[in-house]
Amino acid sequence: MTGRLGVMSELLERHRRVIPNWVALYYDEPLELTSGSGSRVTDSSGRSYLDFFCGILTNMLGYDVPEVRQAVQRQLDTGIVHTSTLYLIKHQVELAEKLARLSGIENAKVFFTNSGTEANETALMLATVARRSNQVLALRNSYHGRSFGAVAITGNGAWKASQLAPFNVHYLHGTDRQLPAFAGLDDAAYTAACVQDLRHVLSTATAGDVACLIAEPVQGVGGFTMPPDGLLGEYAAVLRERGVLLISDEVQTGWGRTGEHFWGIGAHGVTPDIITFAKGLGNGFAIGGVIARGDLMDGLPGNGISTFGGNPLSTAAANATLDYVLAHDLQHNAAQLGGMIISGLREVAAALPAVGEVRGKGLMSAIDMVDPATGAPSPALATRMLAETRERGLLIGKGGLYGHALRMAPPMNVTEADAKEGLGILADALRAVNEEAVSR
Repeated sequence: MTGRLGVMSELLERHRRVIPNWVALYYDEPLELTSGSGSRVTDSSGRSYLDFFCGILTNMLGYDVPEVRQAVQRQLDTGIVHTSTLYLIKHQVELAEKLARLSGIENAKVFFTNSGTEANETALMLATVARRSNQVLALRNSYHGRSFGAVAITGNGAWKASQLAPFNVHYLHGTDRQLPAFAGLDDAAYTAACVQDLRHVLSTATAGDVACLIAEPVQGVGGFTMPPDGLLGEYAAVLRERGVLLISDEVQTGWGRTGEHFWGIGAHGVTPDIITFAKGLGNGFAIGGVIARGDLMDGLPGNGISTFGGNPLSTAAANATLDYVLAHDLQHNAAQLGGMIISGLREVAAALPAVGEVRGKGLMSAIDMVDPATGAPSPALATRMLAETRERGLLIGKGGLYGHALRMAPPMNVTEADAKEGLGILADALRAVNEEAVSR
């Protein structure tokens, strides 16, 4: 093989020699992205794509944003990229002040990490220490990270690398309305059934000192599945009767992406005890963290630092990103353009038997691909959709419990023109894959 294709083949072979085989790559011929601007990226062959997955929701403002680039350059110009939390870091303090204010949590304090996994580990440590218990409640179909503790509370078997666990975990209903037990229930009836089940779990499966419930308001890896609005608030009301803490995993749902609220938990009418965040805040720079009540944050008996968490470079980028989100009211943009995309997808899907549920909030939308004859989940058709959208110049993601859900999460500052272009590509690809599936 010669030229660019040969170079890509060589890079893929090198990747496979030194990178673990459980680190997945999209596509039969994986992409190497080499540049980007706005909502678009360019691969090593020079082809441009509209990006509707953005590094798994991490490039929240897309690519090459002047405000972020300039903030990072100013910090680079000082010669200080890293100091550690053993020294005062002005950008870190400024960012923590903003996050504490935006959280709605009383007397909030903030601890910075490098990722959502680390953030959730920290939150679990805060809760289990405060409650002196290793009992944790989580939702089925959830995903909270790749570390030992985060895997232990993840409710999706495909992502559980180890069945050994430092926690005693019990899984609640919330996003599994497709099960026969809940068939035909409206939101109110399903919520009531879930709350009744929670009370039963607390009476039969746990001791009285449960540490916390950790939940994603919209399940990311789970395929953008979500509980009915208000359910997590109903859960919290029951749990607070017993002193159990609520952790809202906002790694994918924060910063107004759902359109309705700044934090995804806002749809449930409750302020959590702890919020975890990561991904989009740094617009590509590694940052995560935890916001918690001061008494919980200060309650750890041992010493602690974060070598890289909250470093001057990542917090400079995060401050600029957050300021941009707020100054440009990107929550409103998510509501308006996200609503347009979701309604457009539903209109297209209504005539296509290979397309199941279309769901989403704001700039988080998902499509389930199903066997047109049986309605069963079809991971194969989801994979075909990734190839078809790539061929048409659009990058999307996939996930879901059965690997059959397509995930779309454009930059929060996506333009109306780009949103319409992406919707058009999705519609064309859906029709093509549906026709192929029906004709078999």
